[in-house]
Formats: sequence, C-alpha cells, structure tokens
Amino acid sequence: MPDRLSALDASFLYLEDSTTPMHVGGVAVFRRPRTGFDYDRLVDLIEQRLSLVPRYRQKVVHVPGRLARPVWVDDADFDVTYHVRRSALPKPGSDQQLHDLVARLMSRPLDHTRPLWEVYLVEGLARNRTAVITKTHQAMVDGLGAPEIGQVMLDASATPRPPVESLWMPSPEPSGLQLVADAVAEVVQRPGELVENVRSATMDTVETVRKVAGVFGGLASAVRTAATPAPGSPLNVRISPQRRFAVARTRLDVLRDIRRVHGGTVNDGVLAVLSGALRNWLLSRGEVVTAGTTIRAMAPMSVRDDETRVSAYLVDLPVGEPNPVVRLHHVSHAMRAHQESGQSVAAQTLVRFSGFAPPTLHALGARAASSFSRRLFNVVVTNVPGPQVPLYAAGARMIEMFPVVPLAKSQALSIGVTSYDGGVYFGLNADRDAMSDVDVLAAMVEESVEELMGTVSA
Repeated sequence: MPDRLSALDASFLYLEDSTTPMHVGGVAVFRRPRTGFDYDRLVDLIEQRLSLVPRYRQKVVHVPGRLARPVWVDDADFDVTYHVRRSALPKPGSDQQLHDLVARLMSRPLDHTRPLWEVYLVEGLARNRTAVITKTHQAMVDGLGAPEIGQVMLDASATPRPPVESLWMPSPEPSGLQLVADAVAEVVQRPGELVENVRSATMDTVETVRKVAGVFGGLASAVRTAATPAPGSPLNVRISPQRRFAVARTRLDVLRDIRRVHGGTVNDGVLAVLSGALRNWLLSRGEVVTAGTTIRAMAPMSVRDDETRVSAYLVDLPVGEPNPVVRLHHVSHAMRAHQESGQSVAAQTLVRFSGFAPPTLHALGARAASSFSRRLFNVVVTNVPGPQVPLYAAGARMIEMFPVVPLAKSQALSIGVTSYDGGVYFGLNADRDAMSDVDVLAAMVEESVEELMGTVSA
C-alpha cells in the first residue's frame, strides 16, 4: 500500500497559499570551535543523520484527479546539497542582518517538487559566531518518522554521535496509473474516503478545520468554550507574502524569581511579560487601550510535571491592566482555570504527532493555529521548555535558539518562546507590511521583563 499522507498532514498542503507558507523554522546560533564549523561539516552531519528521518528523502506526489490524498515517495534525484545551503552576511555581520535574512528566507515557500525542508548555514556573523536556519513544512512534522530537522542535528556533547551506517536505495516512484489504481482500491474498501478527498482537494476549509479539531481534542474543547469572538486588534489584518523577524532574550532564573515571589508558573510569567509588551506596543501606535482591553492568545504550551504533556489554551491577555503584578495574577488565574477544567491534550496523542523536542513541539502550535479562524484569537504564542544543558552540532556549541512560528491566515504576528541552557529566547515572526515596528515590540518584551523583575527586588 502507498505511504499516504494523513488527513491532517494533507490539510497543511491544501491550506497553504502565497501569503501563508506552511513551514515552521528555527534559528540556532553557534560559537565557532577552533576546529571550525563550515558548510562541508554541516552537509556531512545532516547526510549522516538522514537515515534517522527517512521522510526527509521523500517528496509529495499527488494522485491524478485528486482521487485520494497525496503519497510520500522516495526522491530518486535527492541531492542533499540542494537542501543544505550556505549564505554569508556582509560586514559587520550584525544580528539585525541575520534577522533580515531570516525574514527573507521564511517568506519563500518550499519547493513542492522536492522533499519539503531546507537548512541554511549562515557565515560571517560577528563575534566568532555561525547561525543555522531551518525550514520544515508542517505536513512533514508528525513526531514519529519526521521530527523537525533541527532536532536531529544536535548532540549532547562536542563529540558527535557515531554515524549510523546505512545505504539508502530509493524505491521506484509509482506511475500515475498505479496511483489511480491504489486510490480506486481504497475507495472500494472505504467509499467515504472519496467524499473526504474531494472536499480536501477543493480546499473545504470547514471540513479541514473539523478534521484538525478532531485530532487536537483538548484544543477543540478549549475552542468550544470561547463564548465570544476574539476582540478586534491591529494584529488581525490581510497579510502579505513578506515577513519581518525580531528577537528578545531573558534569563530563566529571572522568570523563576518572579514565580517565587508572585506565584504562578514560568509559563504564566512569559504570558504576563508578553501582555505588558503588547500593551506598550498598542499605546505606541496610538491605539485606544482601556481597562478592559484584551488580546486573545492561542497558547499551546509544554508542561513538565509527573507526566510530560502539552496543553493548548485560549487566553485573554490583560493588556488593559497597567500594573504588571495584577497582569500576572490575571494570567495565572486564567491558566489555572484552564488546567483545572482538564482541557489538555493527552501526552500519548502528542507523542504521536509531535515528539518532545523544542523544534518539533513549536510545530504543534503552528499546525493548530493554521487551521482555526482568526475570529477565535489574535496571536499565537508557543512556549516550549528546552534542555538546560549545552547542545552541539558538528562540535560547535549552540549558544542561542529562536523559534520561527509561521503566520496563520490574517494573523500579523506569531511568537515562539524557547528556554535553553539557562536562557529564554523569543522569536517574533511578523508580516512585513502590518508590523514594520516588530523590532519595537521585541524591545518592549525585554522592557516588560525588567518591569516585572522590578517588583521582585522592590
């Protein structure tokens, strides 16, 4: 039988258009070791790891007449150097130049005639640093055979894992006639599949949303509890194909100190920080902000307790509240109410779809957000705890990691947050036209952290 895309994975191919490419990304910054970290080393590393993720040598082939969902087939012309690319920043190799490059790369859709991923080695970054930018289509990231590519590159020590000896021989690509025959055989066995495939092929958004909602059971429950549409916001506009990218940073100990003094969780602290930043951003734009003004976030979050799990919630961020501690208490109360309601995605479900590694888990939030109406939320915030020990690629130590969460339809901003090795890293992916001031918002994130921290030391 053909390796057919699931209904969920296929939906991300059908939902993609010129303004909403459906790839999730990441920006990892490395300190160059004395032995160097160049393009050839990165190509060799990824080529050695591809046997761990067979999907990354496969491409999507559509069935003639859309009689069935597309299938994964081996790419007989697979060329790792097509997917692993290099770029260099002009002097001085600043962070802003890197962020501009990230924005340009994330604006470009992936080539659907080839395996749906790309990796870029970025040389010339100041202060003896190198960056690696990854792009992986959400149709690929299922957490079973295909985590996000950035996940498999990394090692727990400067000495890479021994390579897995594996000779890859591509299977022959099925002919159009064979694809049709397989589709007809499936229709005979499951007549309802034909109706589903026609709906998907004609991009029936309502049906796509229904399928995604069925998979993310906890999220669907949370959505049903949303009694009112999300408030109007400058974050919900017609978006362009082009992007801007900005980052913010803080230390995990800072958020833990805030939690120690004011209660709640580190996740609550992150949302309270973003509430303060979004409040100041609205005011900087001359928007009317009253005591009752809110911005609704869809916030899939990884939670570490007795059982590792991920929960996805709709949270009204209290941007109208001027007091940072009261904002934090509002957020903590809202999150506690969600958690006590039991509306969380079961761990086993997420093991099937996402795996438990930061690059892959950010894809969960993107996959869910991409399929829900902008009327339900204003912004996506994915927050994934990462490892608190150093990680390496080809002997180079990773010093920072920023997620790049794709924009959903009519969503001008997505925010990814990851903690790693004592740091907390915010990646802000924004529409180029609607968010020309995304750098301002990023600076306000760091100012909001300082504001909350001031209440701890006061």
